Amino acid sequence: MKGRIADATTITVTRNEILTALNKPDSFILAIAKIDDSGGNLQYVRQPFRQEPDFEVTCVIYELGKLLLKAEAPS
Repeated sequence: MKGRIADATTITVTRNEILTALNKPDSFILAIAKIDDSGGNLQYVRQPFRQEPDFEVTCVIYELGKLLLKAEAPS
Protein backbone atom coordinates (compact mmCIF):
# COMPACT_ATOMS: atom_id res chain seq x y z
CA MET A 1 0.00 0.00 0.00
CA LYS A 2 1.21 3.45 -0.87
CA GLY A 3 0.00 6.30 1.35
CA ARG A 4 -0.06 9.85 -0.01
CA ILE A 5 -1.01 13.23 1.40
CA ALA A 6 -4.13 14.68 -0.20
CA ASP A 7 -2.38 17.08 -2.59
CA ALA A 8 0.46 14.77 -3.70
CA THR A 9 0.95 14.58 -7.46
CA THR A 10 3.42 11.69 -7.68
CA ILE A 11 3.96 8.26 -6.20
CA THR A 12 7.22 6.31 -5.96
CA VAL A 13 7.13 2.59 -6.71
CA THR A 14 10.10 0.29 -6.16
CA ARG A 15 11.52 -1.95 -8.86
CA ASN A 16 10.61 -4.99 -6.72
CA GLU A 17 6.97 -3.87 -6.53
CA ILE A 18 6.85 -3.48 -10.32
CA LEU A 19 8.47 -6.89 -10.90
CA THR A 20 6.06 -8.56 -8.47
CA ALA A 21 3.12 -6.93 -10.24
CA LEU A 22 4.34 -8.09 -13.64
CA ASN A 23 5.13 -11.65 -12.50
CA LYS A 24 1.86 -12.13 -10.60
CA PRO A 25 -0.64 -9.91 -12.43
CA ASP A 26 -3.72 -11.73 -11.16
CA SER A 27 -2.75 -11.48 -7.48
CA PHE A 28 -1.02 -8.06 -7.29
CA ILE A 29 -3.15 -5.02 -6.50
CA LEU A 30 -1.60 -1.60 -5.96
CA ALA A 31 -3.49 0.04 -3.10
CA ILE A 32 -3.22 3.83 -2.94
CA ALA A 33 -4.39 5.60 0.20
CA LYS A 34 -4.83 9.37 -0.06
CA ILE A 35 -4.85 10.90 3.41
CA ASP A 36 -6.24 14.31 4.38
CA ASP A 37 -7.56 16.05 7.51
CA SER A 38 -10.96 14.36 7.21
CA GLY A 39 -9.58 10.84 6.88
CA GLY A 40 -8.51 8.71 3.97
CA ASN A 41 -9.56 7.47 0.57
CA LEU A 42 -8.47 4.01 -0.57
CA GLN A 43 -8.25 3.08 -4.27
CA TYR A 44 -7.10 -0.15 -5.93
CA VAL A 45 -5.23 -0.37 -9.23
CA ARG A 46 -5.13 -3.80 -10.87
CA GLN A 47 -2.29 -4.49 -13.31
CA PRO A 48 -0.86 -0.98 -12.92
CA PHE A 49 2.43 -1.51 -14.79
CA ARG A 50 3.12 -2.43 -18.42
CA GLN A 51 6.85 -3.02 -18.57
CA GLU A 52 9.83 -3.96 -16.47
CA PRO A 53 12.16 -1.08 -15.55
CA ASP A 54 15.78 -1.15 -16.72
CA PHE A 55 18.09 -3.32 -14.63
CA GLU A 56 19.82 -0.39 -12.86
CA VAL A 57 16.56 1.34 -11.89
CA THR A 58 15.68 1.04 -8.18
CA CYS A 59 12.38 2.95 -8.25
CA VAL A 60 10.05 4.75 -10.63
CA ILE A 61 8.07 7.92 -9.97
CA TYR A 62 4.57 7.83 -11.45
CA GLU A 63 2.07 10.61 -11.89
CA LEU A 64 -0.57 9.82 -9.28
CA GLY A 65 -3.47 11.16 -11.32
CA LYS A 66 -2.75 8.81 -14.22
CA LEU A 67 -2.59 5.78 -11.92
CA LEU A 68 -5.85 6.83 -10.25
CA LEU A 69 -7.58 6.94 -13.67
CA LYS A 70 -7.21 3.13 -13.66
CA ALA A 71 -8.30 2.79 -10.03
CA GLU A 72 -11.41 1.35 -8.49
CA ALA A 73 -12.86 1.56 -5.01
CA PRO A 74 -12.45 -1.47 -2.75
CA SER A 75 -15.39 -3.87 -2.95
